[in-house]
Amino acid sequence: MLAAMNKEQFWKLIEKARDRAPDTREGSDIAAHASALLARCSAQEITAAQQTLWDLMADSYQNPLWAAAYVVNGGCSDDGFDYFRGWLIVQGRTTFERVLADPDTLAELPGVRTAANEGIDLDCEDMLSIAWTPTRRPLVRNFPPAPSPSVTRVWTLPGTSISTIVKRWLAGSPP
Repeated sequence: MLAAMNKEQFWKLIEKARDRAPDTREGSDIAAHASALLARCSAQEITAAQQTLWDLMADSYQNPLWAAAYVVNGGCSDDGFDYFRGWLIVQGRTTFERVLADPDTLAELPGVRTAANEGIDLDCEDMLSIAWTPTRRPLVRNFPPAPSPSVTRVWTLPGTSISTIVKRWLAGSPP
């Protein structure tokens, strides 16, 4: 059981889940391990974990990141962007914070260029429900409402000057 479920503890949970996953390229494996770890926590800790997850989702609801997800995944709907951010969270705190600060660094992550070239979407829908899965009990009614970040889409389609990552990917040059 975790002492408290703040952002720091949440990231420790993700790291423990990554350590237990046989293949860290499989986001769903990491999400399953995170969910199993949460199942051993109190209802308050699970609720706090869900709030932290929603906070991270809100923090990452950024136009430049959405543009990068669009390029990497060959398109990116609203739901697709949620699943992409789930994938980004299972990559761990260091990667998450680095990519949020500079979405161009996404191109430097192992496997990202390969996934884009092979048409494999970087997504992890399962990450979004890690707190719901172990809670088939009355806890669910205590979850805080999901945030509704207000972000206006000001980016355009690839081929314009969205960000350096778009230019790099379209030109096919390495980062």
